[in-house]
Amino acid sequence: MNLSVPLFAVIGNPIAQSRSPAIHAAFARQLGIELQYERVLAPLAGLASTVQQLRSQRQLAGCNITTPFKAEALRLASSVSPRAKLADAANTLGWSLDGRIWADNTDGAGLVSDIERGAGFPLTGRQLLLLGAGGASSGCLAPLLQARPARLAVWNRSTDKARALVERHAALATQLGIELLALPALEGHWELAINGTSAALGGGALRLPAGLLAPDGLAYDMVYGAAAEPFLNSAPLGAQRRDGLGMLVEQAAEAFALWHGQRPDGAPVLAALRDGSLPA
Repeated sequence: MNLSVPLFAVIGNPIAQSRSPAIHAAFARQLGIELQYERVLAPLAGLASTVQQLRSQRQLAGCNITTPFKAEALRLASSVSPRAKLADAANTLGWSLDGRIWADNTDGAGLVSDIERGAGFPLTGRQLLLLGAGGASSGCLAPLLQARPARLAVWNRSTDKARALVERHAALATQLGIELLALPALEGHWELAINGTSAALGGGALRLPAGLLAPDGLAYDMVYGAAAEPFLNSAPLGAQRRDGLGMLVEQAAEAFALWHGQRPDGAPVLAALRDGSLPA
């Protein structure tokens, strides 16, 4: 342990599967920044105490927050970014000069960056369908709106939950002149379908009904690897398919920039993850 080198961490439960240490180490090498970045398993009722202990004993400089603590992380902060407030969740914490915690949510920025730059799929003027109204979708809705699609619909198995998410973002959609609605059933014709449900993580599978996605559209799943395959494989022939590994890298790049004032290039890091040359 070297207290002269800033400590950063990703905190969650479970946490052993996290690729964040490898990603942030690659960013640090890219920009010539020295840091420590670790996985930290927090007790389910112990996020606040874990953060406090790391800060007091090891001079924690910043942390990423993952499942199931993103909503709780927001409550720890004295200063909250507009996108974290709309998401009602935070995945990035840091400390201001006066020692107060600030909170942000970089998930949506990572998603938009990976769709537009990674997949080469511009969002302006498009017809977007967001599947799910839980934490993953909540963190991404505002940045998706700020990319200025023509229309954005949210579908969830619980329509009331979809309506609540839409209502929380209604003022932003109106300000931007975007039609935002809660979809009562999986219907219509969309250019981009984003799966933000937890079905795959729970061992289930959400599939796209025939005709829902345009043949030249994009099917995007926020999870990555084998968990994304059922949804992506249900896309029509000719459609693009992309899992969420690029989103993971780009949200990490956004957090890295918040902490260090320099934004790394996510493309080579994503390529190294894809070909297995970046160790976990």
